[in-house]
Amino acid sequence: MTAFQNRKAAHDYFFVSEIEVGVVLKGTEIKSIRLGKLNFKDSYAKIDDGECWLYNLHISPYEKTVFFNHIPERKRKLLLHKREIKRLKAKVDQDGMTLVPKKIYINDRGLCKITLALAKGKKSFDKRDTIQAKDMKRDEERRRKNES
Repeated sequence: MTAFQNRKAAHDYFFVSEIEVGVVLKGTEIKSIRLGKLNFKDSYAKIDDGECWLYNLHISPYEKTVFFNHIPERKRKLLLHKREIKRLKAKVDQDGMTLVPKKIYINDRGLCKITLALAKGKKSFDKRDTIQAKDMKRDEERRRKNES
């Protein structure tokens, strides 16, 4: 199973809940994902007219194709049930949360899945606290390693 993490999202957001969704891709896009040619950058999901769409996910063009390649940052449809879309839309509208792709992977059946997180943005002092906690954990690991 090939998995790609959105590490910047953990730095910028608090994750409230997660949901696994499918995504509609073209043939050259799935080939590029299998090669690891993707970048989360500032990607996010948005609900428009009862459908969920993924924006700004950069999937590089497949090198071995010339004519039928895809547009790298096109919007991609996410596959969710209507009740899931309604629930997510209510959370986004009422609580001011954001839908952020947290992880992209290819499952055992060869299908591309995205772990979509319902997230709340961090303030700058929250980010500093996260960095400080990470540094303390790393120092503690080093001390344990040196003692052994």
